[in-house]
Amino acid sequence: MSPPRPPAPRVPPRGAREAGRPPTPAPRPPPAEGPADTPYEGGSFVVDVTVPPQYPMLPPAARFRTRVFHPNVHFKTGEICLDILKAAWSPAWGLQSAMQAVLSLLSDPEPDSPLNCDAGNLLRARDRRGFRSLARLYLHEAGALGGAGPG
Repeated sequence: MSPPRPPAPRVPPRGAREAGRPPTPAPRPPPAEGPADTPYEGGSFVVDVTVPPQYPMLPPAARFRTRVFHPNVHFKTGEICLDILKAAWSPAWGLQSAMQAVLSLLSDPEPDSPLNCDAGNLLRARDRRGFRSLARLYLHEAGALGGAGPG
């Protein structure tokens, strides 16, 4: 009689994440285009997405790599203030829906919940011209306008 075999090593199912592993950067999608009729029109934006090991129970983390002048985006870090990436997250959102919400934030800023107080103050004061000019200027400085000047 031969000795008993040791149990076979457990192999997690394809795509499963082990607990305790660090967050995984998602494959970087191509740069997103700025929405029409916004100061970001014609801009090209890179968004870094990190998927935590507990996804989809926890939201992905997203930040703009491209510098963006926007009330809900931290100017230096690119952190995004969006409820579905924090407390309002639901696994039903999924990565694609979450990224669509990030891009729609460019069209519909929330100046009452700013990470960038300068941008929020301009919009709350209804200084759309000042906001638009600064947003375009910073896109131009970031090289995200494809050669177009501020305007």
